Amino acid sequence: MFRPQRRALIAAAAAACVMTALPAHAADTIKIGLITALSGQSARAGEALTRGMTVAIDDINARGGLLGGRKLELVRRDDEGNPAKGVLAARELIYKEKVAVLFGGLDTPVSMAIVPIANQEKVPFMGPWAAGTPITHNGANPNFAFRVSAVDEVVDKAMLQYAQKAFGATKPGLILVNNPWGESNEKGIVAALAAKGSKPVGVEKFEANDVDVVPQLGRLKAAGADVLLMVGNVGPSAQVVKSLDRMGWKVPVVSHWGPAGGRFTELAGPNARNVHFVQTYSFFGTQTPVSTRVINELKAKYSDVKGPDDITPAVGVANAYDATQLAALAIARAGSTKGDAVREGFYKIDRYEGLIKTYVKPFSPQQHDALTENDYVWAQFIDNRIVPVQK
Repeated sequence: MFRPQRRALIAAAAAACVMTALPAHAADTIKIGLITALSGQSARAGEALTRGMTVAIDDINARGGLLGGRKLELVRRDDEGNPAKGVLAARELIYKEKVAVLFGGLDTPVSMAIVPIANQEKVPFMGPWAAGTPITHNGANPNFAFRVSAVDEVVDKAMLQYAQKAFGATKPGLILVNNPWGESNEKGIVAALAAKGSKPVGVEKFEANDVDVVPQLGRLKAAGADVLLMVGNVGPSAQVVKSLDRMGWKVPVVSHWGPAGGRFTELAGPNARNVHFVQTYSFFGTQTPVSTRVINELKAKYSDVKGPDDITPAVGVANAYDATQLAALAIARAGSTKGDAVREGFYKIDRYEGLIKTYVKPFSPQQHDALTENDYVWAQFIDNRIVPVQK
């Protein structure tokens, strides 16, 4: 009468033997976290980051994954552009989801709130958009923050140089969002001007929710500004353009890349095209083998993508794609998903033929930013498309 129990025990023991014979963690995915704006005015940029990461992950998984066949898995959280929500999302992705690499999204204040947690918990942080200089120049040792994106202090020099070359500007006025991103750029632009023996004719700030910037712009006009150097995300940058319209002031606007992050033309109106802004990549022009493949993969995966016009903002897709591929190489070089090993793995990357460029030893203990001023292009909105400025 005990035979059925005996047979069950034997079967259970046999199953246990089979389970222990399987390679450890062979079926486990390697989770990559993304915290970004997935709703609100910048949702389009958050979707661009998602698409760039997704296509890269599909590529990597199609090649057999990492660390003996483990597939990558993207886990996303919406920070709504709010640093406090970004911190909550970071804790969940680190402690609960146990991500191997944490990607930060759009906003410098959010990324700057997350990076100390990443450093404390020894989880590599990758920035595919936010450009605040202190994100990677954060004073931590060891430093777990890396970036494939623009860097404020470099962009600031580029903005000044472009304003002088394209518009012959000699009296720049600064119009900046009143947050850590604006502060980062104020320091960078003032330093860039000081290096040339100059200074801005005025520095004005606006809040992210301001609907009228005429008073600030009026002071810059009275000071004689012949170009505006602007830093702000989609909504507030659009309000600057609309305020200029109300004043009837036709002054060149050279901007950081905030306007590229969402519904800028819809919010700013027809004069959105007058804003020239920095980008790290454009899908327009001669295609490389990598860009051709990425465009085809985006067209196959997303029904709204028919060609380069529909890949917008291109900077989000391109930065996220290359950043994901580089993070995968770091994990492969590490031979592990342990945070400190992956951090060291970034330093061991020799060469990667990327979308933006060919990366040669892109990271070192002293350099955590993979892109330089040589990787920037200038763009504008034409018919709701981000296209390179025609020279």
